[in-house]
Amino acid sequence: MIPHIAGRLRRSAVTVAALGAAVTLVAPTGAAHAAPLSDSPTPAARSAAPARPAAPAAAPSAWVAGTRAYLVITAPGATSSAQAAVTTNGGTVFASYDAIGVIVAHSAAAGFPAALRAVSGVQQVGATRTSDVPADAYNPALPATPTQATTTLAETVRWDMSQIKADQAWAVTTGSPAVKVGVLDTGVDDLHQDLAPNFDAADSVSCAYGKADTRTGAWRDVDTHGTHVAGTIAAAKNGKGVVGVAPGVKIASVRIAEPTSTLFFAENTVCGFVWAGDHGFKVTNNSYYTDPWQFNCPDNIDQAAIIEGVRRAQAYAEGKGSLQVAAAGNSDYDLAHKTTDTASPNDSTPGTRTITNACLDIPTELPGVVTVAAMGNGNVKASYSNFGNGVIDVAAPGGDGSSGVYSTLPGGKYGSKNGTSMASPHVTGVAALLASADPAATPADLRARLASQATDTACPSDSRCTGTTATNAFFGEGQVDALKAVGATPPPGKYFENLTDVTVADNATVESPVSVTGVSGNAPATLKVGVDIKHTYRGDLVVSLVAPGGTVYLLEDFTDSDSADNVIKTYTVNASAEAANGTWKLRVRDIASQDTGKIDAWNLTF
Repeated sequence: MIPHIAGRLRRSAVTVAALGAAVTLVAPTGAAHAAPLSDSPTPAARSAAPARPAAPAAAPSAWVAGTRAYLVITAPGATSSAQAAVTTNGGTVFASYDAIGVIVAHSAAAGFPAALRAVSGVQQVGATRTSDVPADAYNPALPATPTQATTTLAETVRWDMSQIKADQAWAVTTGSPAVKVGVLDTGVDDLHQDLAPNFDAADSVSCAYGKADTRTGAWRDVDTHGTHVAGTIAAAKNGKGVVGVAPGVKIASVRIAEPTSTLFFAENTVCGFVWAGDHGFKVTNNSYYTDPWQFNCPDNIDQAAIIEGVRRAQAYAEGKGSLQVAAAGNSDYDLAHKTTDTASPNDSTPGTRTITNACLDIPTELPGVVTVAAMGNGNVKASYSNFGNGVIDVAAPGGDGSSGVYSTLPGGKYGSKNGTSMASPHVTGVAALLASADPAATPADLRARLASQATDTACPSDSRCTGTTATNAFFGEGQVDALKAVGATPPPGKYFENLTDVTVADNATVESPVSVTGVSGNAPATLKVGVDIKHTYRGDLVVSLVAPGGTVYLLEDFTDSDSADNVIKTYTVNASAEAANGTWKLRVRDIASQDTGKIDAWNLTF
């Protein structure tokens, strides 16, 4: 979590490597927590009716000083009358999520929330910030497109990946491109050489200010945090820089941080979870807490509405099949015994207040969310990591001190960060591997499997660590183990892939080669052929595997009436009559006009 480490976008020094050279950049200090819980302490329904934001009422012609944002809560499917009441009482509807009964309203009128609370059908109204909505909300500027550096850094197995046995898991599977992972964060540099192969632009968006902005590039990073998180989850296994826990899955960016402040307000998080549910994300990573309150207390009228709005959005996403994984925070705080909050509100002037366990760190303490603590290099709690018996679900490497988590940074760069923000994406990657192995797994299934595959980690000599070796305050169910998650024992075979795009034109046949070396004897009877073809009408396609000796194995001849997009699946081929070594080819034939596409990637697992 960005903030959780300490506050909003706070960070420690970040080591950045580009073009093979390393330099040290000191990240700027942001507000207090608002950002991702992260960097070495850095801040950085209805299935029938998707909860997409309704077209907002006409925005004010100009920004008005004093404009505040509110969540207006109604019964799901019943926001129409409340929207009218918003306008009648001096507000505007900025966004509406009817399927969950949540409206994002703006108003500069002092009496607006009280007036809305008196409206029939309105269940709750709460201010989401103690500061004005930025003028940028009405005409958001696109994040800058970072200039890319080409790296000379070769992939190496890093301590965090070996600690959870991800390097051994890759020999079993790198994950399926059919699995989409949402990075809800400060944005992602989709042009980065290690992220571009796995980036899903079609399902990426900005949710800053609480309304989906689908313009190209709106999802890009307004910091460095989200790009770093994305690399830990799914940096490509392409010989460059780093490898993510699940380098074969797809990642989409949902930018929920606002520019300049890098704060994650409740309306942004609501938009992000609804988007995740509607766009088929199997897992989302949430390395932040919902600003401006480090803890939201149900006895506060504003914070109660925040809890309810974000809870409904998370439940909506989960109901659509999406598991949420979240960072526990970076304040070395016992979440099972809350007493004070000294960091809120972080969008104005923080103060000290007395709290109880009824006050929640959201989204990490919401029902159904997997809460992740951070470990250092070894079976040790990271010094900054939050903890709590019955709160922490699992643990993963987050780095500590000089042993940071090394990952991608905007502009083709790489660097190290420490934080529970860095631990959470390791768990998200393992969850993505589990989902790849069992596409039918529900969020509840994935939660249970994350717990069962974790390696029990005993408490150190620290009285704050209560519980047993099997389940305790510091590590929950234990440290995740990617190898156990994918089947414990790697197969004897090897993995080969081609990530170079090959255009598939109308009425044409194209081939993409993969050179296989170092495999003795013949190919197996269960040769796995992973295919990722982007095409606007797959009924036009005939897909085959060509062995080194020229034998053609038909993978699939799609029916002419199959109008679906894309071919993203893994085929099993009995290729035991073929020598393994040599050049294998994926052959794609387009037999009609009008629709075209490309071979995006494909792979062989022996």
